[in-house]
Amino acid sequence: MNCGCAEVVTPGLIDLFAARERMVMAGRPVAGCERVALGDGEGRVLAEAVEAALDLPGVDNSAMDGYALRVDGLGPEGLPVVQRIPAGAGVLHLPEGGCARIFTGAPVPLGADAVVPQEKVRLDATGRVHVDGELPRGANIRRRGEESRAGTPLLPAGTRLEAAAIALLASHGIAEVTVHRRVRVALFSTGDELIEPGATRAPGQVFDSNRAMLKALMGQPGVEVLDLGVVLDDPLDLHQALGRARDEADLVVCSGGVSVGEEDHVRPAIERLGGIAFHGVGIKPGKPFALGYLGDSLATGIPLIALPGNPVASLVGWQFLALPLLQGRQGMVPAALERFAVTAGFSRRGPRGRRELLRVVIDWQTGEPVARLAGGQGSHMLSAASQAHGYLLVDADTDVEEGHVYGYCPAAQFGR
Repeated sequence: MNCGCAEVVTPGLIDLFAARERMVMAGRPVAGCERVALGDGEGRVLAEAVEAALDLPGVDNSAMDGYALRVDGLGPEGLPVVQRIPAGAGVLHLPEGGCARIFTGAPVPLGADAVVPQEKVRLDATGRVHVDGELPRGANIRRRGEESRAGTPLLPAGTRLEAAAIALLASHGIAEVTVHRRVRVALFSTGDELIEPGATRAPGQVFDSNRAMLKALMGQPGVEVLDLGVVLDDPLDLHQALGRARDEADLVVCSGGVSVGEEDHVRPAIERLGGIAFHGVGIKPGKPFALGYLGDSLATGIPLIALPGNPVASLVGWQFLALPLLQGRQGMVPAALERFAVTAGFSRRGPRGRRELLRVVIDWQTGEPVARLAGGQGSHMLSAASQAHGYLLVDADTDVEEGHVYGYCPAAQFGR
C-alpha cells in the first residue's frame, strides 16, 4: 500500500496527528536479530513470539497460609490437623476426616477442595480446626494452568522486555530470547555557534544542549548512538556528515539548521543525498520539524529526522513525532498517545494557525486535575520543560480560558 510518505509536502503545515501517523508508518523494523541471555534482555524487543513452556501454576496450590480441607467434611466437632504442607512439597493425599496445615504456594493435597485462611479458623483445646461461616468449594486455591497453559501464547513479537515480562519468562524456565538487533542512530547538531558543554564560551556562542538531551532520550539497551558531534553550517561539512550517517546508521537524527533561512543548510544537504517526505508541522513549538531520507526513497533508504534547533521545540518534536519512528525501527508497535481531559487553571491567548503544546504541571489539590503553566513557554526555555508533568494541547485559533477543559498528554508516556 502506498502511504504517500515519499511525497514532498508543498507550502502549508501538516497536522500534528497526521505527521505522527506518517512517522509511525515510516518506522519499519531494521533487519537482523540475535539470541541473548534473559538477564541481558532488559529493554530489548522480542523478534519472535514466545509460547508458554509449561502450565502455570504447575499444580493446584494455596493462595495463602491456612488449612486445606474437604468442605463436605466440616462439622461441629471440627477437623484434626493431619498434615503439614510447605511450599515446594510434593502433591500429597489428604486423609479422610482431617485437614492439612498449608502455606502459600504449597500444593493442595488430593481430596481437598478449599483452603481456609488461618485468620478465619478457630483452634480448640485439642488442636482441632473449626471454621465459622460458609466456605465455598475452590476458595483460595490457585488452579493449575489458570495463568497459562503450555504451548499457548505468552508474549508477542514486538514486546519491549521490562522487569515484569522478564520475570514472566523466567517463571517458565526460559533462559534465552530472540531479539531485534540494536538500532544504530547517527546523531549530530548543526550550528557555527554551538560548543561542547565544559568548553570556554565566547560571546555569541551557545552550549549544545540538544545533543546531550537527545543522547539521554535514546539511552536505552536497544539503541546504539553514533555521536557525530557538532557539524558546522557548511554544505561540505553537512554532506560529509550525512554521507557517513547514511553508510553507518539505521536512522539519522539531527537538530538545528532545518528552517528556511539563508544560513539553514540542512534541507539542501539532505536533498542532495536523498529527499524530504514532509517539512513543517502545525505545532508550537516544533514547526520546523522534518522527515527525510538518505538514499532512493523513504521506503528503501535511511530515515532521517531533522529537529528544530530551539531545545524545547526539539524535545517536543522528539516526543510526539520522532520517538514512534525509532520504536518502529526497534520492532515495536508504537502505542497511541495517552490523552485525557483536564481543567485549565489559567487563561492565555491561543496560538494562531498552529496547535500549541503548553508545558504544564498538574495540581490535584482540589481532587480533580488542574493544569497550571510550568513556567515560561518560549521554545528556548528548558526550565519549564524540565519541571512539566505534560502538555496541554490547545487547538489552533483557540484561547485558553480558566475553568475550561482541554486535552492533556502526560510526559511520562514518552519514557526518559
